Amino acid sequence: MTTILNYDVLIIGSGASGLSLALNLVGETSVALVSKAAIEESATLYAQGGISAVVDHNDSIESHVADTLNAGSGLCDPKVVEFIVQRGRERIQWLIDNGVPFTTHTRPDGTVNFHLSREGGHSRRRVVHAADATGRAIETSLVEQVRAHSEISLFEQHMAVDLITRAKLGATPDRCLGAYVLDLENRRVLTIKAKCCVLATGGAGKVYLYTSNPDVATGDGIAMAWRAGCAVANMEFVQFHPTCLYHPTAKSFLLTEALRGEGGKLISQSGEPFMSRYDEREELAPRDIVARAIDHEMKRSGADCVYLDVTHKPAAFLHNHFPTVTKRCASFGIDITTTPIPAVPAAHYLCGGVVTNVQGCTSLEGLYAVGEVAHTGLHGANRMASNSLLECLVIADSTASSIRSVMQSIPAPENIPEWDESQVTDSDEEIVVAHNWEELRRFMWDYVGIVRSNKRLERARSRIDLLHREISEFYGNFRISGDLIELRNLVQVAELIIRSALKRKESRGLHYTLDYPHRDDNTSPHETILRAGDFS
Repeated sequence: MTTILNYDVLIIGSGASGLSLALNLVGETSVALVSKAAIEESATLYAQGGISAVVDHNDSIESHVADTLNAGSGLCDPKVVEFIVQRGRERIQWLIDNGVPFTTHTRPDGTVNFHLSREGGHSRRRVVHAADATGRAIETSLVEQVRAHSEISLFEQHMAVDLITRAKLGATPDRCLGAYVLDLENRRVLTIKAKCCVLATGGAGKVYLYTSNPDVATGDGIAMAWRAGCAVANMEFVQFHPTCLYHPTAKSFLLTEALRGEGGKLISQSGEPFMSRYDEREELAPRDIVARAIDHEMKRSGADCVYLDVTHKPAAFLHNHFPTVTKRCASFGIDITTTPIPAVPAAHYLCGGVVTNVQGCTSLEGLYAVGEVAHTGLHGANRMASNSLLECLVIADSTASSIRSVMQSIPAPENIPEWDESQVTDSDEEIVVAHNWEELRRFMWDYVGIVRSNKRLERARSRIDLLHREISEFYGNFRISGDLIELRNLVQVAELIIRSALKRKESRGLHYTLDYPHRDDNTSPHETILRAGDFS
């Protein structure tokens, strides 16, 4: 059974981007907000560090812009960087107005100010935070506000299957008309029509074996946009967070960069600090440098992990400033006040994505993308710490303005067909999905990870071609499930990452290849853009 619903705006994703966009549109448009898990479950919820913004009189817009450009290794768009950085302070105030409790401190004269952290790549303390659980504070505060607005229709436990476009229906000019959405609990597909659709689905960390991302980060928005004909860019730039907790039952719990900002030292299993051998900034070098250093140390010594040592800090300081890390580590028997924390790198953030402008517009009329799913030009070849939440909030605000400006001129979506399951059956071999998922994540980690080579990438491309054919056949013959949709999307995103990596004949930022170990400013592309028709 299918159902057709109609809204002004369909937002797919419920992290900081999706929630803030919905709140910026409320009262003027009817909004459907789709979340494939509980509405709170998103990468935002797990973000520990904070939001970089110029709020201190000793800081400046120019300094924040310069730091971002430097971290991006020459590939940031300066105009985009300036646009986003200039709006940081007002977005912080907007969050405060919506109930986010940022950490403050009182000066001797009684003045109350933000407590600011410093993270890798920043020349100043400029990271506004809520202890070490900033993402949770933002997510829960915004969810509370969204739930208070009856004009926002929430679809939890619903997963977008694919975008509906005029081109797919054989009509011109092309435009996004809505999306097919799977009700995961009732196994029925809804047809949601909308004047404007927004992808706020986050990244694709689950394409790798080890990731700091939650299970929902399966590249859904990028894959759907690609299948709808949108261009993607810079997919080779996958950021690996240098420090995730290494423990057999911990999954990949993030050890916030602020630990290193407060003087935490990376040490080998023998207790020797090693970052001075790789970069003069040591632990505060950009994440790509720190992650490669850890990867090299582990491979050189054959160790399973390195250690992050913060035992020099007073216990009270660690408990007050890093309560989430302290409690989580303690649950695994690690007292961070007396014992170094075992750590490994893990896939953390995708700097590339669906090509958009600062109003969130994609190359497909009626389709927008906001947050990690999008490529605005802010991050370049590497994302500076805590710029991601800033981008989410600023671009969501400008996207809302763009949608409001065109909403009245957009006609209601035409009649579109409902989802057709008449030619498929229930699968009796779900093990195929589980096996392919495991294979994909393993070879992406081994061949398309922190250090790459042409041979590794070609091996990965051969395997991805086989998986593509197998999953396409499976998708065409059997009734869809959440696991199948996610695997289909991950295989598509993996292919985009591999092909983008093969196109970049240099090492820069997050892309490091043994065959081209040096940066090339003369012949390498500013952006690695893939467009529909580049490959099937």
